[in-house]
Amino acid sequence: MNKTEFYKTPIDSKTTKTEVVCPNDTNPMGLLKGGRLVEWMDMAAAVCAQIHADKICVTASVSHIDFMRSAKVGDIIFIYAIITRTFKTSMEIQVLAYSKDVLQLEQKILGEGFFTFVALDEIGNATDVLAVKPTSADEIMQHENALHRRNKKAYLAINKH
Repeated sequence: MNKTEFYKTPIDSKTTKTEVVCPNDTNPMGLLKGGRLVEWMDMAAAVCAQIHADKICVTASVSHIDFMRSAKVGDIIFIYAIITRTFKTSMEIQVLAYSKDVLQLEQKILGEGFFTFVALDEIGNATDVLAVKPTSADEIMQHENALHRRNKKAYLAINKH
């Protein structure tokens, strides 16, 4: 990247992670454990954040994760992470997980989550990150929605009982 640029686009750091569900990834019903999927999603989001920031990044929060279906032993899991918005030192990453039965042609949505990461400097302090510039209609919508999610989180934190 040209260092004179002051932003990156979401596609610049889009990340894909692929896993196969093994028996040790499942619960007694033979279904993928939610915690294992969250671990994989967090790793994909971390890589996306670090590519964007060109720095070590740590998970600051997970606003929510929706599980839409289950996966079983042998299924292939595709996890896509893309940055939606940057703030001063943090970034929101949207993570979508899909499962594919080896014998089927299509991927089916497994889950979605939004992860916030903070970039760190060499001594572990939060540091500024480049802006992200959305280019597609979907990226622009996610960019706007990220601000709403952040404002809602701030509102709920202020109005806690």
